[in-house]
Amino acid sequence: MDEPKTFTLNDISALAELPRRTVRYYIQSGLIDPPKGVGKGASYTQGHVEQLLTVRKWQLAGLSLERIGEVMRQQSAGPLPPTPRRAGTVEVWSHLVVADGIELTLEPGRAGLSPEQVRAFFRTVTQAYEQIHSTEDKK
Repeated sequence: MDEPKTFTLNDISALAELPRRTVRYYIQSGLIDPPKGVGKGASYTQGHVEQLLTVRKWQLAGLSLERIGEVMRQQSAGPLPPTPRRAGTVEVWSHLVVADGIELTLEPGRAGLSPEQVRAFFRTVTQAYEQIHSTEDKK
């Protein structure tokens, strides 16, 4: 039986295009799993490389390391848990003008909705309004 391929700190640093110091910090912070062994005998697996690439992906998406840690600890593959609202938090809201005086806003991430689900929700709301409005016109 073949042993899984292992990597050195230099290897995974190069593969993830991160400085060794950053990789060590991520291990210390709990963002990635600790290696097997210690010191110069420490070895890393493909799983470590994947964890590092995931951290990089979320950083490029603008998430803080604290938030990345929350996301990586989440076990389910469902929508991301909402980011706690704090001063300085940037949010992108979707806004639907149904009719004059009727508007709907939502933050898809907090609502746990994909872009497709948001569009379907807005379509349904618009259709419901049109149905109600057309019923009122007939009276």
